[in-house]
Amino acid sequence: MTQRVHIIGAGPAGLTAGLELVNHAVQPIVFEASGQIGGISRTEVYKGYHIDIGGHRFYTKVAAVEALWHDILGDSMQTVPRLSRIYYDGKFYKYPLDLVSTLRQLGIVESARIAWSYLLARLRPSPVEDTFDQWVSNRFGRRLFNIFFKTYTEKVWGIPCSQIQADWAAQRIQNLSLTTAVLNALLPNRAGTVKSLIEEFEYPTHGPGMMWQGFADAVTARGGLIHMNQPVCRLHHQDGQVTHLTTADGAAHPVERVISSMALRALIERLDPAPPDTVLAAARALAYRDFLIVGVIVDRRDLFKDNWLYIHSPDVMVGRIQNFKNWSAAMVPDPDKTCLGMEYFCNEGDAIWAMTDDALIALAAREPERLGLASAALVEDGVVIRQLKAYPVYDAHYRDNVAIIRRYLDGFDNLQTIGRNGLHRYNNQDHSMLTGLFAARNILGEHHDLWDVNTERSYYETFMTDKGQKRAS
Repeated sequence: MTQRVHIIGAGPAGLTAGLELVNHAVQPIVFEASGQIGGISRTEVYKGYHIDIGGHRFYTKVAAVEALWHDILGDSMQTVPRLSRIYYDGKFYKYPLDLVSTLRQLGIVESARIAWSYLLARLRPSPVEDTFDQWVSNRFGRRLFNIFFKTYTEKVWGIPCSQIQADWAAQRIQNLSLTTAVLNALLPNRAGTVKSLIEEFEYPTHGPGMMWQGFADAVTARGGLIHMNQPVCRLHHQDGQVTHLTTADGAAHPVERVISSMALRALIERLDPAPPDTVLAAARALAYRDFLIVGVIVDRRDLFKDNWLYIHSPDVMVGRIQNFKNWSAAMVPDPDKTCLGMEYFCNEGDAIWAMTDDALIALAAREPERLGLASAALVEDGVVIRQLKAYPVYDAHYRDNVAIIRRYLDGFDNLQTIGRNGLHRYNNQDHSMLTGLFAARNILGEHHDLWDVNTERSYYETFMTDKGQKRAS
């Protein structure tokens, strides 16, 4: 290998770029700041219990990404039925919509109010769709927005829905309205309908970390290098070229080309010499939402059949609950136990983040009991895992700030940014992988606009049910 490319970050995007390069006789040299492979898609292991950080279903409409998954893991990928519910007002609602059971649980009066609210939204829609609440209310009506969107969304982001940009809604619930949801519930197999939510997905036997370790092993087996616990502290540049990187150990690494998946804010702040003040200000204005998961081991063989539950209740702090045994039985070493992942959305330094591990485990033991899922007395152990910069925030100014940064970075000839945080875009792992794949192919001579790779290019939860097309890819 006569050519080298330095890659910052060993998550799905960085590892995909590395694998594509090494397969074309270009040596990737990967620097990972942490001691683990996979980034936010990693799997943590505690006393034999495998804990997925955030929950990662493997499905995609991108054939090249799907092929990579199967090339790396083969028979270690299993098909899992999707089963999830929403907890609202003391009841559990099937998700996606089951029309009959949902109306029965809501009652005739509430169902009529929802229908009336929807009719008003169709007759007098908001003329402006700048924010999440405006976008959703125009498609579902204000009442259904308040029931099934508002509380959970504000838990995730920590800000009112009126401050979240409609871009996020357009990515996550594209092509879905109350009309299409009802039609899908009534006629789920009609030809040509756009399904809003996948019905099954693939999943590695021991969680997503198994996939990314497989990618890392393939990269190193074919001549690539991966340096763990080596954060890149400075990116030195001159005349539109990154010349060398400085890592935490003080070593300087001359570079020819760089692919970075670190958060845009961090990337801009680590450039040397520093960018103009306007660019620095734009980067420092980018917001991120942090996240922690409390894995609790419950002394019960079975609790509920869902992969996860969305908790639309202000009475508890948890936002989502995973049941890892229902992703893969191999995630839990003792079949007589259950491991729940209690997910809390927060910001570094706030009240939840600042709680001690013992206090968080105690909280995570109490809250399933409040929801009627499991007695706190059955929780016999737990572990806390924190994740910074889990979600790039789509606030009122993010688009302008990203545009400023993008224009500046376009002036570099040998630097590309990839991945969720590298583009400040709420992409899933398959689209993050696609940015890595295209960045590598750009180096190999192709021409792809990485900023154009997003959920509009291949929407992550919609697929056609026309005869002959794959249903849940």
